Amino acid sequence: MNKEITIYDIASETGTSPATVSRALNNHPTVKEKTKKKIFDAAEKLGYRSNIFAANLRSKSTKNIGVIVPMLNSYFQSSVLAGMEKVANEAGFNLIISQSFESVEKEKANAKSMYNSRVDGLLVSLASNTKEIAHFKPFIETGTPVIFFDRIAENSHMTGVIIDNSQAAYNATQHLIGQGCKNIAHVLGNTHVNVYAERLKGYKYALMDHDLPFNKKNVIITDLKKTGREDLIQKILSMKPVPDGLFVSNDICAADCISHLKKAGIRIPEDIAVVGFNNDPTSRLIEPNLTTTNYPGYEMGEVAMKNLINRLKETGNDVLHNTNTITLRADLIIRDSSLKKKISSPT
Repeated sequence: MNKEITIYDIASETGTSPATVSRALNNHPTVKEKTKKKIFDAAEKLGYRSNIFAANLRSKSTKNIGVIVPMLNSYFQSSVLAGMEKVANEAGFNLIISQSFESVEKEKANAKSMYNSRVDGLLVSLASNTKEIAHFKPFIETGTPVIFFDRIAENSHMTGVIIDNSQAAYNATQHLIGQGCKNIAHVLGNTHVNVYAERLKGYKYALMDHDLPFNKKNVIITDLKKTGREDLIQKILSMKPVPDGLFVSNDICAADCISHLKKAGIRIPEDIAVVGFNNDPTSRLIEPNLTTTNYPGYEMGEVAMKNLINRLKETGNDVLHNTNTITLRADLIIRDSSLKKKISSPT
């Protein structure tokens, strides 16, 4: 096994004292630039690794923030992480990112690993089958801040950064009703997840407010990330009557539906108007372009990280510090996939 290189080895290599090496590696102004360069060159040549862990223990900070997400294979999560990374980098923090793969057991293992790694704080979007959050209790007991985003812990009195999913779904459904749709199907994910449960509420409220009956057969719960959805299309087309509107809680699934419906001879939006959710780049690539809800992932990442860092720095910002839920705006973006009523050009 190779010997661990120390500042004494660098001192011997450069003909300087260990104290000078230590000051140079910490970029102390009392060390001349020529000496610093010699020491840095020697450290690189010898393969020296600074003992950051020991220094962090002394300062009681690792400068690491943990992030647990359900999956990394989505545009939304990528946007959230980009927003987090920007804020973290500017504040001198690093991210440690892990996936739960939609498993509460994996989420528990990730949380334990983050805790043992002494992360300064934790940002979490819960797995689809997480029903309780006792595995985050060690963080809370030691004063390590935990903030949830997107998929949050219900009734936990812990900070969550979300959009108003119920209102966003209401707006999407109301838009379809405004286009003349009277039989609207809603395709969504597992309703144990707060975002889908809230969207189902908004869909129901919009029907109720416009005197349209709610038919539970029009609610299709499925794996939204699965592609090649011939089974979903067959289910939609076998409904009696066939829906004239389709609200899908995911753009990739909605785009897949459009593609397969068109192959089946269904005109979009004339026969079935379609609305998605997320404002994924796919929404602008499918023809016709997909009406969707803008899900501000980058902003969500920024806000969640700023909130966490504010707590770590104890800025005294009581408004932000005591907020249990931070709700971001999510606007409906209307495109051709839902426009049954075309806007006529002025003559």
